[in-house]
Amino acid sequence: MVGERGRRLLDRVTAGIPAHENPVTHVSRLPERAARHEPWPEWAEPSAVAAFRAAGVEKPWRHQVEAASLAHAGTHVVVSTGTASGKSLAYQLPVLSALATDARATALYLSPTKALGADQLRAVSSLDVAGVRAAAFDGDTPMTERDWVRAHANWVFSNPDMLHRGILSAHSRWTQFFRRLRYVVVDECHSYRGVFGSHVALLLRRLRRVAEHYGASPVFVLASATTASPASFATRLTGVDCAAVTDDASPRGARTVALWEPPLLDELTGENGAPVRRPAGVETARILTELVVEGARSLAFVRSRRGAELTALGARRLLSEVDPRLADTVAAYRSGYLPEERRALEQALLSGRLLGVATTNALELGVDIAGLDAVVLAGYPGTLASFWQQSGRAGRSGDEALVVFVARDDPLDTYLVHHPAALLERPVETAVLDPTNPYVLGPQLACAVAELPLTEPELETFGGEAARAVLADLAEEKLLRRRSSGWYWTSRDRPHGEVGIRGSGGDQIAVVEADSGRMLGTVDPGSACYSVHPGAVYLHQGSSYVVDELDLETGLALVHAEDPDWTTSPREIVDISVLSTEEQCRHGGVTVCLGEVAVTSQVVGYLRRRPSGEVLDHTPLDLPEQSLHTRAVWYTVSGELLESPGGGGGVTSQGVGGPTGAEGTSPTAGNSGDTEAASTGEPAGSGIASPADREFSGTAASSHAAGEPVGTESVPPTDGAIDEAAAASASSHDGGEPVGTGNASPAAGGIGRAAAGAADRRAAGKPVGTGGASSVVGVTGEVSGDPADGRGPGAGVEIGGAVGPAGTGGAGRAPGGAGLIPARVPGALHAAEHAAIGLLPLFATCDRWDIGGVSTAWHEDTGEATVFVHDGHPGGAGFADRGYAAIVPWLAATREAIVSCECPTGCPSCVQSPKCGNGNDPLDKAGAVAVLGAVLGALRQHGEQCGHGGA
Repeated sequence: MVGERGRRLLDRVTAGIPAHENPVTHVSRLPERAARHEPWPEWAEPSAVAAFRAAGVEKPWRHQVEAASLAHAGTHVVVSTGTASGKSLAYQLPVLSALATDARATALYLSPTKALGADQLRAVSSLDVAGVRAAAFDGDTPMTERDWVRAHANWVFSNPDMLHRGILSAHSRWTQFFRRLRYVVVDECHSYRGVFGSHVALLLRRLRRVAEHYGASPVFVLASATTASPASFATRLTGVDCAAVTDDASPRGARTVALWEPPLLDELTGENGAPVRRPAGVETARILTELVVEGARSLAFVRSRRGAELTALGARRLLSEVDPRLADTVAAYRSGYLPEERRALEQALLSGRLLGVATTNALELGVDIAGLDAVVLAGYPGTLASFWQQSGRAGRSGDEALVVFVARDDPLDTYLVHHPAALLERPVETAVLDPTNPYVLGPQLACAVAELPLTEPELETFGGEAARAVLADLAEEKLLRRRSSGWYWTSRDRPHGEVGIRGSGGDQIAVVEADSGRMLGTVDPGSACYSVHPGAVYLHQGSSYVVDELDLETGLALVHAEDPDWTTSPREIVDISVLSTEEQCRHGGVTVCLGEVAVTSQVVGYLRRRPSGEVLDHTPLDLPEQSLHTRAVWYTVSGELLESPGGGGGVTSQGVGGPTGAEGTSPTAGNSGDTEAASTGEPAGSGIASPADREFSGTAASSHAAGEPVGTESVPPTDGAIDEAAAASASSHDGGEPVGTGNASPAAGGIGRAAAGAADRRAAGKPVGTGGASSVVGVTGEVSGDPADGRGPGAGVEIGGAVGPAGTGGAGRAPGGAGLIPARVPGALHAAEHAAIGLLPLFATCDRWDIGGVSTAWHEDTGEATVFVHDGHPGGAGFADRGYAAIVPWLAATREAIVSCECPTGCPSCVQSPKCGNGNDPLDKAGAVAVLGAVLGALRQHGEQCGHGGA
């Protein structure tokens, strides 16, 4: 029976749960798929074919032959097929054939994580093809071995970080390698999106430029998980036209996919008495325990580093009660570990000694693990591409397997477990990147000019007029010199060391145990104020530590071992101002805008909470302020529309007044690595860190008229990847630019400032309609991130139509007002903003933690009630643009999620946020429905002229 084994495992993890409390909301069985083979191509080198046959590959699959043959013929190609579909052979066959027949040929392999690079190096080395000298060149490669790799290796396995810092920066030492370069392999290329992807796109253009300087024109072979428009994405990433191979001919075992909604906790309530569900991390630990007891090899993907640690700890604790020997078969795997710790865990996982691993998305792209019986996803990973990549780890050897998606107490997760088609039948997104972002383009052009003088004809490769404007800024900063023949680097120092391609500028912060001097790990400098502030709880391999001191200048966080019965939650204040408005459409009393904003944030203290959610105390902190220039979409609502009747019915109203709060953005790194959690827990009572892992609160304003920011909501820093590429060190790159650093990827001599050239001058010029730091009445916020998926708004998901009771401003109705008294407006906007941020990932290739937001009953720059949603990356990453393009289906889905939630006055599944610095107060659920109904009604009636009228 199809899915029989998967169903048996599901029955095991649900055993003992009463039928009326069954958390499974939907079960799908994905059928098995038969393989389609092709003969080995005639051009393939016999020794390479013999090596594959000896490894058990008697015949290749059809898509492998098609992609390999295109590459052999000199065509740039991307193979975009599912997890475990043998994409490796598609590039290994042409590369090995070339290296075995041409002693002078070389090849370069790039992967987003060192774990994946090491795994692929092991696979190539095990084939043992004569004439192939494969070697790693990354942050873990000892200095004594690097000279040998440069001189003798003909297939170098590296990552974008090391290519940037250790290879291109010293290309004259790689002359022979570049002169003979035949192939460049870019593995898991779908992970290169957002700001990180934009850096990599420019990095690959620099690579092509250096190779051409030495007379080489390598063929690019890219491997990607299933994604929309792979050919166009690969072309944007590499700058060369790429053909796509997408017909997956590999076999796949049947999979049972279960959607799981944790139960409500009768004994606990959340903020303001709201109902709360059992945390996804706690539920995942219990599921992982049952799977290990059953002997099923399992992976649990958890959204944060801290969550992964606590999930593994919880599973080990439960297993020790069943059989103490089983406790040692479960471990956590995340970035931030030291290299030797990662290697030991990878080996234990490959050997089968570990049965259960709780991991961040470090293993989404990592070790090629065969024969997994089950995968558990604790929360939606942000994109459908990641969902299928993670779930594809189950059944990799063709066996039937189980996939369990456990919803977090979050609007999007709750929506997905009750709308299975939105998760299981929707097309995957297109990864989007913007290499013309001045915060990215400036540092990259500085590096390019430092490598080789840049000529006028080469500008088109780097963005044409956008590149010319940034070069002018760099020249004005005296970093470059313009000559008739081109642009020249003027400094003796190379800029590469100061440019972080994952969005983080500067060296990592070392976390050191004060008593012993032992280095526990590293965090990215942008997230340090959130994750290792004084007093924060820091977890490492199941042990907890408390931070005594954070010295940002020396890059040191000193900690001591302690196992407290509380967690810490940073509190932050956020302010936002409009710098420029690029697009604006007014629809009746609603105006929708897209443009540039400045977001200012500062961690001002932290709360200590018990696992029950009880707040012990608040401790003030004096940490530096951070600022972020980014892109935002915002809509304003006139006072007349807010107050006039007719927009709201259908939900029992509440008269919550008072100012709102603010949700800030997080440090991000293009979502390439695992999400780094700060030192907080999940929602009250969890004991498991949520991806939000940072809660912030400002100072409450005494009245709406005070014009003071009230609070902030912020998302967690993301872990850029477990790849570091420091040329001389082995510290890992943990993340991206914090939500507000304003100096993305600063380079030597002030490149970070020059990189933003034009944007900074526009900000200084204060164009019409802009203001300085805004006076905000009630602020709420989150974080920003990745560009849109390239499909039509809402494609494949029934979320665009009118929902809810009559009078809501749905399609086909004349718009009405929200009918709110002024005291209810801040809470209504606050609730609408929380839910909108939670639902935007349905329309943009982003994670909730990549976007931020602010809502206010009156904003200085707009003069009206305003809701902002902004990207969390300097210069933007495309999410706000996608939100602007999909404003109607996005807000319609937001309204539907609120209306369909069964809670009476708001909960984490609809309008509450675990990150809300203002304690989720005020929140007016009924008011949010009324506001969104009025806004949608106005857009549908008046928005046709600029594409905002359709669902």
